[in-house]
This record gives sequence, C-alpha cells and structure tokens, in this order.
Amino acid sequence: MVIGIIGGGASGMAAALAAAENKEAQVVLMERQTRVGRKLLSTGNGRCNLTNLHAGEGGYHGSAPEFARYAISQFPPEAALNWFHGLGLMTVAEDSGRVYPYSDQANSVVDVLRFGLEQSNIGVKLGFEVEKVKKTPYGFRVEAKGEAVECEKLIIACGGLAGTKLGGSMSGYKLLRSLGHTCTKLRPTLVQIKSGWAGCPSLKGVRANCHAEILHNGEVTAQSTGQLQFTEYGLSGPVMFEISRDVCQGGGDWVCRLDFLPELPEDALRRELERRRETNLPVSELLTGILHNRLGRVLAQSAGLTPNALVRDLSDWEIGQAVSAVKALEVSLTEPMGMDSAQVTAGGIVTTEFDDKTMESRLVPGLYACGEVLDIDGDCGGYNLQWAWSSGRLAGLHAGGNL
Repeated sequence: MVIGIIGGGASGMAAALAAAENKEAQVVLMERQTRVGRKLLSTGNGRCNLTNLHAGEGGYHGSAPEFARYAISQFPPEAALNWFHGLGLMTVAEDSGRVYPYSDQANSVVDVLRFGLEQSNIGVKLGFEVEKVKKTPYGFRVEAKGEAVECEKLIIACGGLAGTKLGGSMSGYKLLRSLGHTCTKLRPTLVQIKSGWAGCPSLKGVRANCHAEILHNGEVTAQSTGQLQFTEYGLSGPVMFEISRDVCQGGGDWVCRLDFLPELPEDALRRELERRRETNLPVSELLTGILHNRLGRVLAQSAGLTPNALVRDLSDWEIGQAVSAVKALEVSLTEPMGMDSAQVTAGGIVTTEFDDKTMESRLVPGLYACGEVLDIDGDCGGYNLQWAWSSGRLAGLHAGGNL
C-alpha cells in the first residue's frame, strides 16, 4: 500500500512517521520547498514552542472547535513530548506550560523529525509542487510538473496561508476544493495589529509587560496579560498574538486598552507620583524607574503634561492624568497585518466534512486532511503545533491501517 502525503510541515511529518509504523506500507512525503519543516524554524521567535502542557484543556477555535477534541485526547501534550523524546529531542517546560527544545533552537525540532523520516519505507520528494490531484479507481494520482505519484491513500497536510514568505500558500485549500470540499473565509491570527496612535513610531522596539483588553464599540471582546512590543505601525508581542483573533473584523471602533502596571493598584501609583513632587525632576522623567524610559516619556506626553515643566508643579488633576495613561492607555486599532506577518490562519476547510475520529473525508474515501488546512486554530503558546502533531498522527495512523 502506498500512502501519499502532501506537505512536509509539522502535521505532514507527524502523519508520515505515524503511517510508516506499518512497515508494509510505503509512505511518500511530497514537499514543494527545498527542505521540510521550513515554517517550524520561525516559530517561537526561532525557539519553536512545540506544545503547551495545557493544550488538552481546550484553547481551540473554528466553526466547530470541538472537532479538535478527539485528536488531542488521543495524542495529548504528554504523549507528544514522549514521542519527541523518543526521536532524540530534549525539552524544557516553562511555568506557563509552553514547551521548547532544551537547545532553545527550532532547528533541533526540525532535525529530529528529519532524521526520523530516514526510514526504508518513507520516501521524501522535495521541490515537488503538486498541481493536481485526481481520484482514480485505485486511489489517487498526484501530479506535479513532469512527475506523478500514485497512491491508495492520500493525506493533505499543506498547512495554511499564514506566513506566505515562509511557505504559506493556498495549495491545500485548492486541492481539497477540487475534490469537493468547502473552505470558510480565511483571515490572519496570531498577528500584529496596526494602530493610528501617534506614539507607536517613537516607541518602535520597546517591550513592556502589560494587561491588554480589546474593545469593540466600547465592549471588551478579549483580554490577556503578557509582553507587548511596539512597532512602527502598531502593536505586537505575545500579548497581542493571544488576543488578535478576529480583531478589526467588521466595522465599528476597535481600541486596545493597556495597563502597564497590572499588579499595582491605581492609588498606589498615585501615591508614588505624588511623592515625586518633592523632587526637582522634569516631567519627562516622571515615570523613570517605573517604566522603560522611552515609554515613560511618551506616556507623560499622552497625559498632556509639558515635558520641560517640573514634577513638583504638577496639579492633582495632572497626576491623575498620568496615572490614567499608565493604567488605562487607549490605543486605536485600524487593521491586522496581513497573512505575510501572521503565524496562523483562522478559517479553512470545513471540519464537518471530515471524521474527527480518523481525519478521513466524509466525501472522498481514502482522503485525509490534518493541521492548519482545516478550520481549526489554537491559542498562542504551542497550541497550534500540538494540533499539528495530534491531527497529523491520527490521520497517519488511520491511513496506514495502524488503528
């Protein structure tokens, strides 16, 4: 039996390794780029946040997020870590539940997977850009320029559209639609958000821990606490990735409210700033020692304070304005960055058209799909890679006849 797999990313490699556990099966992994796992190299800022210990508790989205439940339960984070340890990868877990390779290098993850693929019943075709898939009486014919692969079972693991510079593409959606499947609207998630706030360009590169809330027409729609990074065009960093899903989708006013001292009550901050009126500090240094210097100066300006004035001359009202700037700065949001910048695609192939217990198509027997090409996306922090491992392994085991 020949099992074809289109896509050499996280879910595709997991599927190949699972299918190859049937030593009587021949697995052909087809990847359009010149190496497998290229997008993995950029995850977690090059560290590869390969799973999250809390991923078995939820944290997934889509038109039917419950679709992910069975696959995750069959191959939860603990099983994924044991699997990686078996491949030779050492890992370390943070208090947040995020897991990274002990080397702190994403290439360690890619390398152990690549070495794992070096089996007698796994063939890897690189630079193999699939143009067409045909259903045949015996299975499937996968066609690329000047070459074709015949297989009895076919797994489509092409990934999503996000990260187009690293290999994200429409290919998986197009192939599955050509076989009768349906695709939802695609949009970026785990992505930076553009802002019209004038302070962003001068704060480019500044990082700050904060509590962030997304408000749509005055109503809080999402919130998280973590690290924020300012960019020339807006807001980035883990805290924004965690709450970026569906931001600026639709009309109305979108605002991000930032608390740069979430663990410090307003009255405590007010007392500290009032105490500083005993000094000869200029207003531009009002928040020195509390926040990043550049951020402190910009927030003082945002509060309407005159930079060259003296802190000792500030009125109670002006101190209150400074407290508000630190504890409840409202930054207008305009739109998310595009798919080039996104880490993950929200939306995808409709999951009700697949069996969640096997990942097999309900429309085309012998056809499977896994990973980001399906309408499942996870929270920031290892959830999406856990979905790739779990769904890819489930698809590979069933396509290989191992379950």
